[in-house]
Amino acid sequence: MDIQFVLEEEQKDGPFRVKELFTWGEVQNLRRLFITITIELGQQFTGSNMINYYGPVMFQETMNMSRNLSLILGGAMQCTYLVGSAIPVFLMDRYGRRTLLMVCSAGLCLCFVMVSILLSLDREDCAYGATVFIFIFQIFYGVGWLPVPWFYPAELNTTRVRTRMQAIASGWNWMAVFAVVKITPIAFDNIGWRTFVIFAVLNAVFIPMVYFFYPETKGLELEDIPLLFHKGGITGGVFTSKGGRTVTPGQHALEARVDQKVEGTVQQVEHA
Repeated sequence: MDIQFVLEEEQKDGPFRVKELFTWGEVQNLRRLFITITIELGQQFTGSNMINYYGPVMFQETMNMSRNLSLILGGAMQCTYLVGSAIPVFLMDRYGRRTLLMVCSAGLCLCFVMVSILLSLDREDCAYGATVFIFIFQIFYGVGWLPVPWFYPAELNTTRVRTRMQAIASGWNWMAVFAVVKITPIAFDNIGWRTFVIFAVLNAVFIPMVYFFYPETKGLELEDIPLLFHKGGITGGVFTSKGGRTVTPGQHALEARVDQKVEGTVQQVEHA
């Protein structure tokens, strides 16, 4: 019944218009669009596809390993990626989207910092140490930045604009993939291990981005989501709310009951 009511309310404005995606107002579609795009860009600029696309090349040319060993490590690295992607099944609804994104961003940053330091020493044993951190990177990525960007925008956006927002998200995601894949070989050829420093900095930047702007959706019902954007402003109260929780689970039902009580009281007074 609540979902049907929401759908009816959204259809009151008539046919969809593109300019709705860029409106602020009570619905705050522009803020939703900002979150939708930035989380997709964040997923790719963690440096994950630098690893996934060029793993064997990276091991062979940047870390001076043999071709056969580089290929074996590249395959093993993807298996680690698979293991990491299974972990959030057990963590997502326990710790929330924001926590996983921020913790994993810190982990990704640390991994690339260590890779940069070890490769800068230009020693064989240090190259193997850097390889260990590449594998750890894959686990961190699989836990946070792999799954969350694909469903978080769908949670935030209303049914009226959800499919269009997801299309925009996918478009930006693949443009970012293209950029990373094209830039990585050039970066490796010109600055070598310093490429990892760039992505370490980007991962560090993602921590405050999530902390200040991304509301927590853990445990919320579909009808609670619009309440995330009622406060307005650039952050929508995320910065000043504990854990980014600007709405409590079931708050829409509580407010509806309060409204009904108020309406009942008013009617009693009018008929008194």
